[in-house]
Amino acid sequence: MIFTATTLFGLEKFVGEDIDTFGYRRIETIDGRVTFEAPPEAAAVCNIGFRCAERLYVNLGDFDAPDFNSLFEGVRALPWESFIGSEDEFPVSGHSVKSRLFSIPDCQKIVKKAVVTRLQEAHGVKVLPETGVRYRIEFFILNDRATLMIDTSGDGLHKRGYRPEANAAPIRETLAAAMVLLSRPREDVIFVDPMCGSGTVAIEAALIDCRIAPGLNRRFAAESFPAFPKRMWDDARAAARAAVRPPQRRIYGRDIDPEAVALSCANAKRAGVGHIDFAVSDIADFESPVSGARGTIVCNPPYGERMLDRRRAEELYSVMGRVFAQKVPGWQIYIISSDPDFERYYGARADKVRRMYNGMIKCGLYQYFRKKG
Repeated sequence: MIFTATTLFGLEKFVGEDIDTFGYRRIETIDGRVTFEAPPEAAAVCNIGFRCAERLYVNLGDFDAPDFNSLFEGVRALPWESFIGSEDEFPVSGHSVKSRLFSIPDCQKIVKKAVVTRLQEAHGVKVLPETGVRYRIEFFILNDRATLMIDTSGDGLHKRGYRPEANAAPIRETLAAAMVLLSRPREDVIFVDPMCGSGTVAIEAALIDCRIAPGLNRRFAAESFPAFPKRMWDDARAAARAAVRPPQRRIYGRDIDPEAVALSCANAKRAGVGHIDFAVSDIADFESPVSGARGTIVCNPPYGERMLDRRRAEELYSVMGRVFAQKVPGWQIYIISSDPDFERYYGARADKVRRMYNGMIKCGLYQYFRKKG
């Protein structure tokens, strides 16, 4: 089978590495998408195991679609009946980029009509009640070439299930996982998020440390698809559980808000990583939780967009730069911010800046990892 994993811009590298780890063959990588070849059980393995992907689709086919007639005939030629039964539901959504067919509503109508025609012919029926299993069809048209897919995930893969509640400006779980991976976790280095909010960064760090698959405790749309039987999902979950290991490193979360700390503790418990050390602390009073330890800081401070105003966010950056330089000068530090002037307020030029997106917000991950002097 051919699958496509979608991701936030900038995280394609991590999705590709997961695909390699699972032993599947990458075919193509473009902005926000990685296409690969794998056996059917990849639907279970990847949905359960992906850390940085947003959704997983199974590809039905691709073809040139410079006009609506080509789109209709191309969609009609695909084997929809191999997945969708005569009573199943199949809503259509999609995107078009740099293509002559730019009207999404019109493309939706054409795709829907073509699928209906194919299913009526294949199942020998005139009426499709759409009361059965739900198959969400996705089209993606790029440079006049259409790809037709079926969503296997259901809810986005960033919804791990441990965060039913969050603070006012939570970071997406998939982005938090990528930040942790970029920080190069090591067992002899403690991990600290000094502004943990609802605990997402620290929890993702603990999931990675304990090798807990992020989708282990949730359900997926394709579990109701006959093409992906229950045995497949049971085997993937059993393998994921067998891979779990005890904590290897110490992880800490701090926040000035006692309610945020309580929420972090509750979220960590739901995620199965209740060993994280969360405590109330002001960033101005920050110091290493373990005297003399080597450490890594990864954090998502307020941007001045959804929490704090811009001026207060800039003041916070200044405090962070001063305190980290004084209290933990040899530590590696990774800070995500949407402020293009972050380095000026922080007081130090980053060793590297990686462009990322937190949802729709364009950000930079400012990385400080070289020893000074």
